[in-house]
Amino acid sequence: MWPFGRKGPSGFSWYSTAEEVTEGIDGAGLTAIVTGASSGIGAETARVLALRGVHVIMAVRNLSSGASVKEAILKEVPNAKIDVMELDLTSMASVRKFASDFKSRDLPLNILINNAGVMATPFLLSHDGIELQFATNYVGHFLLTDLLLENMKNTSRESKVEGRIVNVSSEGHKFAYKEGVRFDKINEQSGYNSIGAYGQSKLSNILHANELSRRFKEEGLQITANSLHPGSIITNLLRYHSFIDFLSRTFGKLILKNAQQGAATTCYVALHPQVKGVAGKYFSDSNIAETSANAKDADLAKKLWDFSIKLVS
Repeated sequence: MWPFGRKGPSGFSWYSTAEEVTEGIDGAGLTAIVTGASSGIGAETARVLALRGVHVIMAVRNLSSGASVKEAILKEVPNAKIDVMELDLTSMASVRKFASDFKSRDLPLNILINNAGVMATPFLLSHDGIELQFATNYVGHFLLTDLLLENMKNTSRESKVEGRIVNVSSEGHKFAYKEGVRFDKINEQSGYNSIGAYGQSKLSNILHANELSRRFKEEGLQITANSLHPGSIITNLLRYHSFIDFLSRTFGKLILKNAQQGAATTCYVALHPQVKGVAGKYFSDSNIAETSANAKDADLAKKLWDFSIKLVS
């Protein structure tokens, strides 16, 4: 992680915004799905991609909030190509419906940004009986990616343009449970720790991107998968911890990124030519960064993949 104003090898830093890291990039002809695009860095990611000419599909749980963001983007960028579709990542049925509805639109898919997430929730289960953070941050995105892969493969083959999958993880992956992923205790309330569970879900995002990269390389596909830490950001993710949320919003402007800075690394990894051909890497402040030992464990990534396939089947 590059200290605040110091630029890394990419030429960008902690202070860089999503507009700055995509300046001069023409995304016309590309189609991207952004999950969690109705607020925070998801909304800013959608705005900047649309500004660069990308056809953006906002995958959101709340259609009303999504429509408001779309309206705001269109006011700024009247010729933006942007659509809003419903997606609830806590429900596999909703994920399958979204994928089916997207397929029926007969659109290409160049970029998939798995951005939506929750943080440090009390112990709760999803619609499918899976611990909420693991379900929302990881399982829903794993299934979504799997269902959209054929489209991405066809798009990259036919367009000769590299496809990119971007998993928004977090430095919080370093606070996962000691064993990384508690495969046998995913849904157990006993021993549940909200930060450890958050870290587990974010670690899984990195392992997912790494395993995808390995598989794409084996298949010789022109698709990359990477993960990233957007930075510590003033968002509504801490709504389950009211006092910490109050502190972050009161004093956060001194040390936390705003949404424009928070969306920078996502937009950089999704669009920048410097990232062409780069796969299985973890980024922070629009530069390649270090992960935990668990995040580098190829055997753990493979075990998680197999576990996930059974979970969504």
